Parts: sequence; structure tokens; C-alpha cells
Amino acid sequence: MFGENTYIVFDETKECVIIDPGCSNTYEENIVKEFIETNNLNPVLLLNTHCHIDHILGNSFIKQQYQIPFYINQHDEPVLKSGESIAQMYGISYTKSPVPDKFIDENDIIKFGNTELNILFTPGHSPGSVCFVHHDSKAVIGGDVLFNGSIGRTDLPGGDFDILQNSIINKLYILPDEYVVYCGHGEETIIGNEKHNNPFVRLVNR
Repeated sequence: MFGENTYIVFDETKECVIIDPGCSNTYEENIVKEFIETNNLNPVLLLNTHCHIDHILGNSFIKQQYQIPFYINQHDEPVLKSGESIAQMYGISYTKSPVPDKFIDENDIIKFGNTELNILFTPGHSPGSVCFVHHDSKAVIGGDVLFNGSIGRTDLPGGDFDILQNSIINKLYILPDEYVVYCGHGEETIIGNEKHNNPFVRLVNR
């Protein structure tokens, strides 16, 4: 119902991390399972870019199915804990998320297989939003920080436009223009395109 993007990142070792499982029913859970099985993947880690309800609906399923560690940024722990009340507000079914096994921050590196993901702390859409950057492939798993032609909402509890703007300008827009941002909703985008054309946070001649 939220049109949220779930990402499964893997390399030639077949180890993978599952990021923001938004699967909210058996059909969507089976899509994730079938992709992992078809590609002979070995899930080793569950990550949330942030803990709004649309990004955590499948946390319990993934944790139960694969028995893997679960990491978030500590500043989003209150958002994670509010999942049940938010689900009730939307009138949707929700199995309570497991508690995090570890809190991650900008100085940490996510390692699996032969892959390393750097972490950017990018609050504003939520207090503990993070982005995962794979420099070798020039890719960013950006959650709801930056969208194709838009930005994350800041009218939700814990949101702040000034903080989000600062995160985008000083964390994402300093990346090379060719880096691809894989967004939490909608299509991917390119850093350079958003720097010059994003109607909400735009940098001219930078």
C-alpha cells in the first residue's frame, strides 16, 4: 500500500544483505524468498535505512525466516518502537519488529562477502536515517532522504526540513555526480541531476 522499495544487495560470494523489507503480506514475502532462492543467495544481515512503518513491515518475517542480525541507527529506535501504534493508525496488519542486534553509525562499515558498504548519517526525514554507499559501483541505497525530483517528507514526527536539507547538501551532494541513488520509493536518480534540478534542495554551479 505504500509502494516501498526493498533492496537485496549481493556479490559473487552470494552473501546478501536485505535492506528495508516492506513486505506486508504473504505474497510479498514470497517474492523476497523466491528471489533469494532463485539466485542461491545467503542472507547474512537485515538493515533499515530508517524505521518508518513502510520500511519495517517485513522485519519480523526476515528475522524469523533467516535468523540474521538486524541493524539500525540508534536515533531511530523510538520510531521503530512506535510501529504498532502507527500500524493501528493506518489500519494495517503488523507483526512487531525484532529489537536491533546492533546500532550503526557513520564511522561503521557494513561488510559481507567481498563487499563493503559505507554509512552516511542523514537525518531529517527521520531522526536516525542513514544511507548505505557502495563506492565501487557508485551506488547509494538512500532510503527516503532524496528522491527522483523530490525529498523525504519532514512533516512526520521527528522530521525537520533544515536538518534534511543539511544532510542532502553535506552528505549526498558531495558525492560525485554519477553516483546512482536507489530510493525508498519510486525510480532511482543521479546525484548530479538532483544537485541541479531538484525543486526542494538544489545547488547551482557546484
